[in-house]
Amino acid sequence: MSDQKNLIAAAGLSFLVILVWTFFFAPPPPDPETAPTVAESAAAPVAGAPAGQQAAQGETQEAEAVAAEAVRVRIETPALSGSISLRGGRIDDLHLTEYQETLDEGSDTVTLLSPVGSRHPYFAVWGWLNAEGGAAKTPEPNTEWRLESGETLTPQTPVTLVWDNGEGLIFRRTMAVDENFMFTVTQSVENAGGAAVSLAPYSYVARRGEPETINFFILHEGAIAVLDGQLKEVDYSDMTEMPPSGPGVRQERVSALSDGFVGFTDKYWMTTIAPGPGVAFDAAFKHVQRATGPEYRTEALLPIREVAPGAKAEVSTFLFAGAKEYRTIHDYQERLKIDRFDDSIDWGWFFFLTKPIFQLLLWVEDIIGNMGWSIIALTFIIKAALFPLAWKSYVAMSKMKKLQPEMEKIKEKVGDDRQKMQQEMMALYKREKANPAAGCLPILLQIPIFFSLYKVLFVTLEMRHAPFILWIEDLSAPDPTSILNLFGLLPWDTPDPSSFFYIFSIGVFPVLMGVTMWMQQKLNPAPTDKMQAQIFAWMPWIFMFMLGTFASGLVIYWCANNIITFIQQYAIMRSQGVDVDFLGNVKKSLKRKPKEG
Repeated sequence: MSDQKNLIAAAGLSFLVILVWTFFFAPPPPDPETAPTVAESAAAPVAGAPAGQQAAQGETQEAEAVAAEAVRVRIETPALSGSISLRGGRIDDLHLTEYQETLDEGSDTVTLLSPVGSRHPYFAVWGWLNAEGGAAKTPEPNTEWRLESGETLTPQTPVTLVWDNGEGLIFRRTMAVDENFMFTVTQSVENAGGAAVSLAPYSYVARRGEPETINFFILHEGAIAVLDGQLKEVDYSDMTEMPPSGPGVRQERVSALSDGFVGFTDKYWMTTIAPGPGVAFDAAFKHVQRATGPEYRTEALLPIREVAPGAKAEVSTFLFAGAKEYRTIHDYQERLKIDRFDDSIDWGWFFFLTKPIFQLLLWVEDIIGNMGWSIIALTFIIKAALFPLAWKSYVAMSKMKKLQPEMEKIKEKVGDDRQKMQQEMMALYKREKANPAAGCLPILLQIPIFFSLYKVLFVTLEMRHAPFILWIEDLSAPDPTSILNLFGLLPWDTPDPSSFFYIFSIGVFPVLMGVTMWMQQKLNPAPTDKMQAQIFAWMPWIFMFMLGTFASGLVIYWCANNIITFIQQYAIMRSQGVDVDFLGNVKKSLKRKPKEG
């Protein structure tokens, strides 16, 4: 029964992985408070600065009023709406107009950035720091800027903010935005005084309170950066354990000599700062313990600028704040030369598989126009590419099946002498040129494909709220129907996702997946070993419930994969002269065994 053992081994391994995945749960996020006052350490060597120069250490007190009291400049683009606060000149109010929180009619659009005073403050800040020994008055987080030009920030109309420190330095901040999610922020300082100043421009993204996360181990949520070609991912929990750098502050700094970006990533959304190609900067990952709760920061500190009397210094940085649309992000990578920007999507360990699979899926979806049918089409393409492996696997299983009578004779001949049986079996395999492992190895080689496809369907934004047919309106969500109310025919609600019984509330496609797995099994007789037979009999139904709460897109893929595999296995085994008694095996499995005694 080596063919049965091979299938059990492969299915068991997959089941073990799914079992582990299922038992990772997200803790409920606490509510942050909103009256922060904290001393912020901003000292670190500046990338590219002359030896001995560094940003000045100091403390910035943030006694912020409620954000609604600040004067605001509206942001209106085809993809974004929100506002800029003139208090601090920060972008702290941003909504993604093309994305809703839920599929319910009238659902709010996705809120990405929120001001201080909201439930989850999340904002982007720019400014200047004095070099060591400098004492120039620079804009602070609560500085009141003045709108110098422009009225509303749109793709056609940038806005400029200005602040005069009253001591000879005039600071300006010009903000522009494109049709999608990329802001260009140009900071300048004009020295109208009589002495030179040394200033380092910086920008940072801050999140206050504990960010809401899915907390699923195959997905990175937290700080992210690419620095000189190296991808760096830092979980929120890791930021709390970084080396201390001041009272209540922990941070880690990494220098980028040429280019990169740094920021925060969620499953579908991202806020990152990119100084631009060829620009050296120091990236910082910082955790600040404020009186009202934690603050997480990612910073970009640029080299010091020497500004002589009558001179002007200017620097531009990019801020991406929006949805992780692959094509949009990849376009920025190519056009703006932001190195490895599309790796902000979490492709995982098998990135060499996940990225091409996703690109192929997008190509198919462009042709078909429906993501659900595209997943099914992709299944056909993957099965066609893996057909040589499937052929080898099922041919090997067919050969082992033909040897079954000889193997039974050996068992009868040697009895309980296991060593003798092993010797006889090896001699049989050698004589008939059969390899019992040949059927299992090709199946195991397909597991990375499954992992990669699961990753693609789980992490990519293009799956979110993508409809298929009839009741499937979101391929990233579980099948909404439930067997517990006969798929909507009975007049009662299904269990809440927080309920223990939710795992039994499976829909049409999970049931179809279980049935197709069961059909696959019936291409072979049940194992003679009782324990193996029981495991084999329960496996489809265990998978059915375990995957019932997974994304419907993945379950649809598995259904299609099972059906194609059934056809392949049946056709290949018949071509090898094996008698496949599918209906007979079904009848035997459904027939009740008489009670003993």
